Amino acid sequence: MEKEPRKLVFRVTPWIFLLVLPLFYADVVWRNNIQFEQRLHYISSTETISSTRKINTNETVGEKKESLDFLLSKLVKGEDQEKLKATGFACNTQVYSKHCIANKPVWIDTTTMTVTIPSNQPVRETVIRPYARQEDDVLLSTVTPVKILQGNTTLPVCQYNHEIPAVIFSSSGFVGNVFHEINEIIIPLFITTAQFKSRVLFIAEDHSPPFLKKYNNILSRLTSHEIMNPSANQTIHCFPGAVVGLKFHGHLALNSSDIPTGLSMSHFRQFLRESLNLKYHNVSQINRPTVMLLSRRTTRRILNEDEIVAMMEELGFRVMVVARAKVVSNLEVFSSMINSCSVFVGAHGAGLTNELFLPDGAVMVQVDLIGLEWAAANYYGNPARAMSVHYLRYKIEPEESSLLKVFGRRDHTAITDPKALPVQAGKEVYLNGQNVRINVARFRETMVEAMSLVRDLTL
Repeated sequence: MEKEPRKLVFRVTPWIFLLVLPLFYADVVWRNNIQFEQRLHYISSTETISSTRKINTNETVGEKKESLDFLLSKLVKGEDQEKLKATGFACNTQVYSKHCIANKPVWIDTTTMTVTIPSNQPVRETVIRPYARQEDDVLLSTVTPVKILQGNTTLPVCQYNHEIPAVIFSSSGFVGNVFHEINEIIIPLFITTAQFKSRVLFIAEDHSPPFLKKYNNILSRLTSHEIMNPSANQTIHCFPGAVVGLKFHGHLALNSSDIPTGLSMSHFRQFLRESLNLKYHNVSQINRPTVMLLSRRTTRRILNEDEIVAMMEELGFRVMVVARAKVVSNLEVFSSMINSCSVFVGAHGAGLTNELFLPDGAVMVQVDLIGLEWAAANYYGNPARAMSVHYLRYKIEPEESSLLKVFGRRDHTAITDPKALPVQAGKEVYLNGQNVRINVARFRETMVEAMSLVRDLTL
């Protein structure tokens, strides 16, 4: 009989427990929750309001317009940029994403989520579901569409006038999964809006209070204004320009050669450090090599977790074992814990998204399971390198996978050719039906390499 692995929810050495939980959690999280409650209310006053911060008291209306035109024009390029300049409206459409830009006054009816852009031309209608990923029809069906009317049409009466542009996006999709939350909402928001230096007003369709609360510290650095819930607001707002939808650069990716120019993963990671008040910029600042092992409790479990922990401790690592529990879902606490680590270890899964919070020079070790090679490389391996994080791949042998017992032999098609399985069947087999018993001796070689990458910097 196989030995039942220990039921370890959270294992952490006293120094990090005392440092992170009592002080960091009690002080920062408590205060941030209060700030969130203050920021979460939507704009509902019957009086006309202004939603801009006056940056330069000597700035003329023309200078403000020129500056706004420049910032909005950076969100499109080529023919789309020329169209924006000529007509005041353009949409950038690619395989994976779509967003539309207006650099002229717009009327936004939050009751119907209709954006009206007046012109002397016949009315043209554009419908967009404002989510970064556009290739997934099932996902997009959960996103409320926005209707954009451009042309000679009757304008509604403005109830609120704003001096900053609006950015409309959806907080729907796979909210609740950290990979999708950061990959498809947070990074695209940064790509699309960082250049405005918080002088934008977010309109969050499919309004999700848990999502907005979780990422409050990040969102509050992208906009200095209350995030509007259109379903609760239901009024007419006028803006000097607008962005509908978000730009997507790929899996945990920022492409500095794409629009808007100048942004890279290093910029985003620095933005995260500042937003979440993370202590360590480089792994050399950590006094003793520290490993976090992300423990999965359902599928893709490491069945001999105790042996792996003992081996890492023998190599001289201080080891934290964290299960996917309440502490993992608290962004402020968990990002601080990850940031204090030299090495991050885990089987393939959404939790590896937290590699974003590692200091530069740290090591991410992914346990690469059967049938998940492409996802492991594209979702976490390749992005890690762009984060200035070393990436080590531990590719398991069939004997280490629970699938060998399921299919009976090493040469079974499900093991030798995972692509042969239909997509849904593959998901059930490889994602939902696989655990691993790691070969400790083989994995020790990987951890020795990880130690060698950080030891010189941490002594």
